[in-house]
Amino acid sequence: MTSNNDTLLIQKSKQGDVHSFELLISKYQVYAYNIAWRMLGNEEDAKDATQETLIKVFKGLDKFKENSEFSTWLYTITVNTCRDLLRKRKKSMAISVDDTEDKIPIQLVADDAAGPEAQLEQKEVAGQLLTALGKIPEFQKTAVLLRDVYGFSYEEIGAIENCSVGTVKSRISRGRHGLRTLILNERSKNLQEGGTI
Repeated sequence: MTSNNDTLLIQKSKQGDVHSFELLISKYQVYAYNIAWRMLGNEEDAKDATQETLIKVFKGLDKFKENSEFSTWLYTITVNTCRDLLRKRKKSMAISVDDTEDKIPIQLVADDAAGPEAQLEQKEVAGQLLTALGKIPEFQKTAVLLRDVYGFSYEEIGAIENCSVGTVKSRISRGRHGLRTLILNERSKNLQEGGTI
């Protein structure tokens, strides 16, 4: 359920109160931008997507059902806006390494048999993981990011992606498996070439 404070701001925003809308959006704008940045891979596109998202939210506020979370509705619009931009510009799902590698959970690609030295490789593996994220299917990538980077529940991801919890779990499982395979293949290739892992 949307908080009481948000509900009041939403109601005032629906009546055309711009100040209330600004207060409402200020709570979620940075989070929406971060999602856009990780999906689009650069600051300029992320800003464009966030701006377009906020316009869509303002224009479509009357359609928002107040018995659900406002944040989930806003993030759904953010994800869909990013996908629209990617289709229009025919860009790949690139992700920038800067300020992201330390937020990627190492357990996504960790080898259960790895020793303590694996911790020293975390930064390198995170960089490889970011590259691999651009190579897995879009819906798997989005599900993995929403779950493992942003901490959304399966139910919340299902609401954002408009699919069942079972589908969410399947996408996450396949996405993690694909990432693990890509990372291990890259590490194996580096070893064969005499490089570092």
